[in-house]
Amino acid sequence: MRPTSCLRVVDGCCLINTITATMTTPVRPPSKKWKGRERRKSDRVMDPAETRANDIIIPIMGPTGAGKSTFVNTAVGKDAMVVGHDLKSCTESLQHVIVDYPKDPSRRVVFVDTPGFDDTYESDFEILRRIAVWLAQSYSDDKKLTGVIYLHEITQKRMMGTSRKNLEMFHKLCGRDASKNVVLATTKWVNITEGAGERHEGQLKDTFWKNLIDEGSEMTRFLNDSKSAWAIVDHIVASSDELRALQIQRELVDLQKLIPETEAGNSLRETLQELLNSHQKTVADLKNDQSRGTTEVQRRLQEVEDQIRSSISQLKQLQIKRTLWQRILALFGVHSTGNS
Repeated sequence: MRPTSCLRVVDGCCLINTITATMTTPVRPPSKKWKGRERRKSDRVMDPAETRANDIIIPIMGPTGAGKSTFVNTAVGKDAMVVGHDLKSCTESLQHVIVDYPKDPSRRVVFVDTPGFDDTYESDFEILRRIAVWLAQSYSDDKKLTGVIYLHEITQKRMMGTSRKNLEMFHKLCGRDASKNVVLATTKWVNITEGAGERHEGQLKDTFWKNLIDEGSEMTRFLNDSKSAWAIVDHIVASSDELRALQIQRELVDLQKLIPETEAGNSLRETLQELLNSHQKTVADLKNDQSRGTTEVQRRLQEVEDQIRSSISQLKQLQIKRTLWQRILALFGVHSTGNS
C-alpha cells in the first residue's frame, strides 16, 4: 500500500511521509548478534572457545543463602565455588565450572553460579545487569541453555520480601515459554523437620510457585548430596522440550532492547519505586518520633536515608533513554529496536 500524508514539510524534509513509510514497510528481523552496549570490561562471560556445541549449560539462580554455590560444589565433587555461611553474599559475579556429564562422558555440564538480587555489596540493578550481560552474550554466541535451576531455602516460614523479589525477577528473566525448562528445588532439608518442611513445600506449590508450576516447571528437593543434584540435572537433560531462549535473551539480542526496556527492568523499576515511597514515609515517621535524638533512631534514620539514595540512583540507571527519532516514532505507535 502506497503511504499517504496530508502534511508536507516544504524545506526538503518530508517528515510525516517518512514516518508513514516506516509504519507500512515490513521490518526486517534483527540479526542475532548482541551489540553489547551495556557490557563492561570487567564482566565475566563464557569464552566461545571454551565450550562445545553439545554442552549442557545450566544456570543456578535463587536468593542469597539458598545454597547455589553448595549445589554446584556438591555436583562437581569439589570446592569450585566459595560458599557463604552467613547472610553476606559470596557470589558477586557469575562464575561457571565445567564437568563431564556422568551419564554421557561425551558431553559436559556447564554449571553457572549466579548472584542473588539481595546481594550484600552490589545493587539490584547491577546484579540484573551482570546476569543480563552473561545471558545475552552466551545467546549471541549461539550457546543455548539446556535449562535453569531455581533454589529456595525450605526453612523459611514465609516468603519474605527479598525472596519474593528474587522469584519475581527470575520469572521475568525466564518468561512464560521457558518455564517448562525450569526446575524449582528446595534446599537445606537437614535444618527442618519433615513435617514442617512438607508444610512449607505445600505453601510454595499452592501459592508462590503455582504460576511457574502451571506453566510447566517441576518442583523437587535438593538433599545436599551428589545423587539428588545429578537427579535434577538428569531431569533437565531428559526434557523433550527444547529451550530456545529465555525472555531476556530474546529481548536483548533478537529485539535489541536495552536492559531498562526489558520485562525484568520494568519489574525492578516498579519494585524500587515502591521501596522508595515506603522509605520516604519511614523517614518522615522517624523525624516525627519524639525520641529521634536517641542513638538508635539516628542510626535507623541514616540507614533508611542511605537506602533512599541507593533507590534513586538505581531508578536513574533504569530510565529509558530514547532519541528524538524514537520518541517521534513512538507517538505513531512504531517501536524501533535498539538505539540508532
